[in-house]
Amino acid sequence: MDPDISLLFKCPALGGIPESHVRVELSPLYDRNSLPADQAQIDSVWAARCRQNPWLFDGAKFRLHSVKLDGSILTFHLGLTSYKDFVGTNLAETARQLQEQGHKDFGNSQAYLADPLGVGAVLHTADDNLVFLRRSLCVGEAPGKIDVPGGHPEPQDASVGSLIRHQDLPGDLVVGELFSSVLREIQDEMNLQPDTLSRPLLLGIVRNETTAGRCSAEFYVRCSLSSEEVKQRYALGGPEAQESVGIIFVSREGEWWNELCPSAKGAVKLYTEVLSLSLKGCSLPKCQISTQIHRFLLFSKRGQLCQDSPPLQKTNW
Repeated sequence: MDPDISLLFKCPALGGIPESHVRVELSPLYDRNSLPADQAQIDSVWAARCRQNPWLFDGAKFRLHSVKLDGSILTFHLGLTSYKDFVGTNLAETARQLQEQGHKDFGNSQAYLADPLGVGAVLHTADDNLVFLRRSLCVGEAPGKIDVPGGHPEPQDASVGSLIRHQDLPGDLVVGELFSSVLREIQDEMNLQPDTLSRPLLLGIVRNETTAGRCSAEFYVRCSLSSEEVKQRYALGGPEAQESVGIIFVSREGEWWNELCPSAKGAVKLYTEVLSLSLKGCSLPKCQISTQIHRFLLFSKRGQLCQDSPPLQKTNW
């Protein structure tokens, strides 16, 4: 396993978990625990980061505490946090100390960390390519790295009240936001229309060990457009076009691996491992996944291409 990532959860069934098989429990019990000097530390780190990067802005986020699989139903245990708290805990120089303190006090290294839940998508084009983006230098995490399309589910988009409170976030609406947010990120970052995208299937959850174990839910999404059509739409620019500076189409894991940010590494790993069940005689339903994607499973070990691999394609804008 690449040291940048670890898997918190991997879908045990072929093709991923549909929205209908996901539940959410939202509770203050799943919020971050705080220490007496927390707020001053967070304020200081946040102020320093904002001076370095004026593009940063705060906002409420869902905090992933844990997940539980019961039969075919996966339940997310979520609390609330903020991006500012993420910068001031997970991204702070004291993150390792916070993890050690959490383990000592609660037997949980993440207890004092914000751990906002991110989302990402393995986007598969009609001509059998996977789509990656070169991150802009103005983003808060992994600037300049190659990533999958993604972002965060937003509590305000699931709230039934004017305030963002646990009691105003019904579980079914939060589940809807988890799945809708990844489509929204694809649409906004790549300028793709909703009717060109399939409903997401959850592949699993990845911890980014370079940001103190912050988690991202990784999904699989089919696009009805070819790589060339996706490239043309991307070139026109979308609402979040400033977050990336180039689009990349990859048909094999290979020389790009070391340029991938941790969330993208995790997405690719889940993609190959979850779909590889089909090569082991799995008789589970394929969840509408095309069998053509099985050819992506002809990967060799990390960083090496199989002999039959076609050349990688790259387009920068």
